[in-house]
Amino acid sequence: MNRTLSALAAGLLALACAAGAHAQQFKLSHQWPRGDGRDDGARAFAAEASRLDPTLKFRIYPGASLISNPVKQIDALQDGTVDLAIFPLIYGVGKVPELSITILPGAVNSVEDAMTLKDSAFARKLQELCEANGFHFLTWWWTEGGIANRAREVGGPESVKGLKMRGADRSIDTMLKSAGASVFSMPSTELYNALQTGVLDGLMTSYETFVSMRLYEQTKYATLGGDYTIFVVFQPLLISMKAWNKLTPAQQQTLERAAASTQEKFNAEQAKVKQETLAAFTKAGAQIHAMTKPEFDQWLALSRRVSWPEYARISPAAQELVDALEQSRRR
Repeated sequence: MNRTLSALAAGLLALACAAGAHAQQFKLSHQWPRGDGRDDGARAFAAEASRLDPTLKFRIYPGASLISNPVKQIDALQDGTVDLAIFPLIYGVGKVPELSITILPGAVNSVEDAMTLKDSAFARKLQELCEANGFHFLTWWWTEGGIANRAREVGGPESVKGLKMRGADRSIDTMLKSAGASVFSMPSTELYNALQTGVLDGLMTSYETFVSMRLYEQTKYATLGGDYTIFVVFQPLLISMKAWNKLTPAQQQTLERAAASTQEKFNAEQAKVKQETLAAFTKAGAQIHAMTKPEFDQWLALSRRVSWPEYARISPAAQELVDALEQSRRR
C-alpha cells in the first residue's frame, strides 16, 4: 500500500512538474493607474485567458511601473522584452508614421462607429501594418474624448486660435495649427504638470485619461459629453510578434477569445466614463460645452482639407489604409 501511495505521489509530482515546465509567464505593461478602464480590461483579459488555459500566466505592470516612458513600449514589444502592452498606437508614429490613422480626425467618429469596422478591410489592413512592425493587436478598444483648457471655451476651429495645445498626434496637430493654435507633443503622463506650469493652455485626450490623470483639476473649460467629438483613438492590447509566434495555434486562439470577451464590458465602460468625466469637470467648477453638429462639421471639413491629404502622402501604405477605410464605409 505504501509503495502504491508513493508511486501515486511520484506520478502526481511528475505531472505537476510537467505542467509547470509548460506554463508561460507573460509581462503586460501599460501607463494607467489601477482602476482605469484600460487596466480593468487588461486584468479581465488575463483572468479569462488563464481560465481558458491555466498554463498561461500574466504579470501586469500598471502605471508605467515597468517602462517609465510609455512611448518606449513599442521598442519593448518589437524586441520582445515585454510580451503585451496596452498601447495607444499613436505613440508609435515616430517609428511607424502610418499609425496616425488610428486618431486621424473623422476617420472613426465614435465607439459605435468603430464597431462597424471591427471585421472590415480597414481592420485587416491595420493588422497587417502592425504585424509587419513587430506586434499584433488582440483587442478592438477605441476610446472617445474631448477638449479641455484653462483659457476659454472651445467650440469650432476658430476658438483655438492662439492657444497652446496638445493634440496627441501629427494629424491633429496639423488641424490645430491650421486653426491657429500652437502645438506641443507629450505623453499622457506629462499632461498634468504641463497644464499646472502653463506649458499648455489645453489639450485633446480621451475621457479616461481626463479622469485617471485628474486633468479636470488643472482646466477651467471642457468641450465634451455631447453626441459629437473630433477625438477618437485606438488603444488596443498588443502582443509582441516574438511572443505571438511562439504560441501554438490553440494558444493564439485562446488569447483571441479572451480578448474578444472584454469588448462588451470595455465599450460599456466608455459610456460610463463619459458621464464620470462630465461629473468630475462639473464638480471641479469647469464650464462644460457640448460640441454642436455645426462645430463638428467645421472640424471635420478642416481635417479632411489638411490632415487627410497630409496623412495619405506619408507612404503608399498610408494611402492603402485610407482606401481600405473608405471601402469599409461603402460595404
